[in-house]
Amino acid sequence: METIKIKINGVEYDVPKGSTVLEAARVANIDIPTLCYLKDINEIGACRLCLVEVSEGGRPFRLVTACVYPVTEGMEVLTNTPKINQSRKTNLELILSNHDRKCLSCVRSTTCELQKLCNEYGVDELRFSGDKNKYKIDDATPIIRDNNKCILCRRCVAACKVVQGIGVIGANDRGFDTHIASAFEVPLSETSCINCGQCIVACPVGALYERDDTDKVREALADPSKHVFICTAPSVRAQIGECFGYEPGTDCEGKMVAALKKLGFDGVYDMNLTADLTIMEEATEFLGRVKNGGALPMITSCSPGWIKYCEHYYPEFVDNLSTCKSPQQMFGAVVKTYYAEKMGWDPKDIFFVSAIPCTAKKFEVGRPGQSAAGVPDVDVAVTTREVGRMISKAGIDFKALDDAEFDVPFEIGSGAGAIFGATGGVMEAALRTAAEVIEGKPLESVDFNEVRGVEGVKIASYKLGDITLNVAVASGTANAKKVLDAVKAGELDVQFIEIMACPGGCVNGGGQPIQPAVVRETIDLRAVRAAVLYNDDKNSDLRKSHENSAVKRLYDEYFGEPNSHKAHEILHTHYVKRGL
Repeated sequence: METIKIKINGVEYDVPKGSTVLEAARVANIDIPTLCYLKDINEIGACRLCLVEVSEGGRPFRLVTACVYPVTEGMEVLTNTPKINQSRKTNLELILSNHDRKCLSCVRSTTCELQKLCNEYGVDELRFSGDKNKYKIDDATPIIRDNNKCILCRRCVAACKVVQGIGVIGANDRGFDTHIASAFEVPLSETSCINCGQCIVACPVGALYERDDTDKVREALADPSKHVFICTAPSVRAQIGECFGYEPGTDCEGKMVAALKKLGFDGVYDMNLTADLTIMEEATEFLGRVKNGGALPMITSCSPGWIKYCEHYYPEFVDNLSTCKSPQQMFGAVVKTYYAEKMGWDPKDIFFVSAIPCTAKKFEVGRPGQSAAGVPDVDVAVTTREVGRMISKAGIDFKALDDAEFDVPFEIGSGAGAIFGATGGVMEAALRTAAEVIEGKPLESVDFNEVRGVEGVKIASYKLGDITLNVAVASGTANAKKVLDAVKAGELDVQFIEIMACPGGCVNGGGQPIQPAVVRETIDLRAVRAAVLYNDDKNSDLRKSHENSAVKRLYDEYFGEPNSHKAHEILHTHYVKRGL
């Protein structure tokens, strides 16, 4: 790597040639504040918070935006002068002049990047006043947009367009009237938004957030006539600790279960169980298509953001989707059919909650074909962030809790179920089962390392008995587009595809704890969070879905066999060809 010499605050550094002043400063472990900047995604110098002074060729120092200004040989950079600090403070005051400052009740209070910078720069009063824009809150979808708090950083626009390849939002109007919205001011509910929530985790303030359903859960918990249960998705245990000050990548399964029990749920269950159940149904469905000439490549269906993307943008692939419900929906369906019958309860008296990393799951609970018992399979889906807020609001000291275990009879989940939360995990779990069915013998190794990792697209080939199985894995819908376009063009010959809407999979879902941009740029959250799940799998005595005794019991007592008529009625669904 070619380097050049520059001075930052009087100290000489060797920095990569072609880097920006901001990148060079971070190499030198010097922090320069930003609001609009997201590395490789949104580098536009719009917020003007990264202002620094530079001198080149002996010329006088002048203010430039560090995030877009390239370094040159011999450049001198100042990052902390009275002029810089006053400029940054003035820019913060200008941002606040058209900002709804209801900070105390804002869902992003304490995790707001604007709030943090205002505290640091001593912005404690409103210096600029005048007209303010007033916007109606768009709350018709699980993704709520409040432009009264928007600072026009355009990070959400970049996340939607660059990361996800969708682009349903952008800057409308100009000057003082500029605001972020869909084309022609169409509500988000009338666009091809997939509810993935990547815009939320990109937003530095409270302009975007998920619909809060925690009051519905609290009301159900207070209703003595209701049996209230909750299941937690694999990745929630790997992220919930971040809501309480733990480092990213901390496994807090035991404390999470203990906290949920203290909230008063009648049963706290592990969604790894229905991840295993999904594999049983999905692997059987795939092998059936291979043998009987069904639609191939078969594509996984556990990511509701991906499903909606497929329905809108690639309706020609809808028939290729697995008909399996997601693990979330399967769990609710199992509880309101099998378990309700076993306990002699009316399904209407069961209130089922899922704790999930995904804002699109809120949309999924209302989809058609998700009511196996004549009532919704899942009543409410709450994000990891919402679960964290419920625990805090109840006055529970999360860090002081002793570990607890999931409740019977749905406490058993395999390592294969655990890795569902990482990109490639569903594929690997399915391969473990499909391979043993095809080869008729136990695998020597259950690790399919070729489909692991945070790369956006992974392709692998496996020789299983007489079958050569070609597979592809994609995460993030921009990468899904690459895979599907290659299949359409005949450039990619695969039989099985796993797609997750969010880059890196559920561990990077739109409902996960908010981390500031600087953390997201210095720590690969996808990798450290996924490591929790792979570690669970590695240390598990049960690593194959088809060996889960609780799943076997479900088939013995209720479903008969995978893909049976009864299993199809309860565990499978259908999709819609929406188009644009």
